Amino acid sequence: MKIERICILGGSGFVGTHLVSQLAARGLKVRVLSHRREMAKELILLPTVEVVEADVHDQQELIRLFRGMDAVINLVGILHEKRVSRVDLPSARRGDFQKVHMELPRKVIHACGEAGVHRLLHMSALGAHPNSRSAYQRSKGIAEALVREAGMQHIEHENWYLNGPKFIHGYGLDVTIFRPSVIFGRGDSFLSMFASLLKIFPLLPLGKANARFAPVHVDDVARAFADSLDNPATYGQTYDLCGPKAYTLHELVSYVGEVIGKKRSIFPLCDLLSYLQAWALECMPGKKLMTRDNYYAMCTDNVCRGSWPSVFDFQPATLEAIAPEYLRADTPRARYEGYRENAHR
Repeated sequence: MKIERICILGGSGFVGTHLVSQLAARGLKVRVLSHRREMAKELILLPTVEVVEADVHDQQELIRLFRGMDAVINLVGILHEKRVSRVDLPSARRGDFQKVHMELPRKVIHACGEAGVHRLLHMSALGAHPNSRSAYQRSKGIAEALVREAGMQHIEHENWYLNGPKFIHGYGLDVTIFRPSVIFGRGDSFLSMFASLLKIFPLLPLGKANARFAPVHVDDVARAFADSLDNPATYGQTYDLCGPKAYTLHELVSYVGEVIGKKRSIFPLCDLLSYLQAWALECMPGKKLMTRDNYYAMCTDNVCRGSWPSVFDFQPATLEAIAPEYLRADTPRARYEGYRENAHR
């Protein structure tokens, strides 16, 4: 079946906006579900895109909005919890990771089955595992298991997670799971965050400086999703997505400093001080820069074991080819040059 109509959850986010733009450029009809329509205002201008304000955690609303769709893509994810998970609490009071990464995929799977949608693409994360010490990676790993079960025609036995069955029978969906390393690009929350810190602090104490990542560009992740949609070779598959080179966190932060012209002294912290730094940052009010759960996740290298999946007929962009363009564009000097250029037009 040719896929022409796609419903996307998380379409107004970092990866989502790039994916929606690529799908629209291919002439596909895209329905974006967003809890606030104004968050996706840049997508509304695309001719084949429909932005619908919806509560994605409402099972019946998902079923209604999935009807008539050929495929569903779930990109919803969070990096930090405002409400921490605890397995001894009633389900209505459990944490954000469980709600977003486990309960929502379960509802998406059931809604696909009820609405007659047979194609499901799911965003996970490199390092996801049901037994990970990191609650983020653990919740992502359990979600992967649920999605894989959705690709089966039936389940012979129930799988139980956190005091109750989350999925009981398979729907025989054509599923594909993507597990990217850290994603970079204009508007990211990784390299751009360090660029902001380097502009402020002359000395940067860096926790888990030896943690390894293989940054992958956001457009490459979006293209992998788009190219997989109607490719039967990707059905039932899980793909690890990494850029062409691995770096330590220390190397990445140093590189960002060189690009923006802010070479700072970077002081790598030992494991104990890294943990204490994460705990202190977790307790600070406002936007979280790091938490203890991030620390646990960084204890495992975030790199791929193999090369870029051969099913995709393109190669991922290098960090050095992309990052300078948007990191330099956010410096006072770059903004000044931009103003001068516009004034001469």
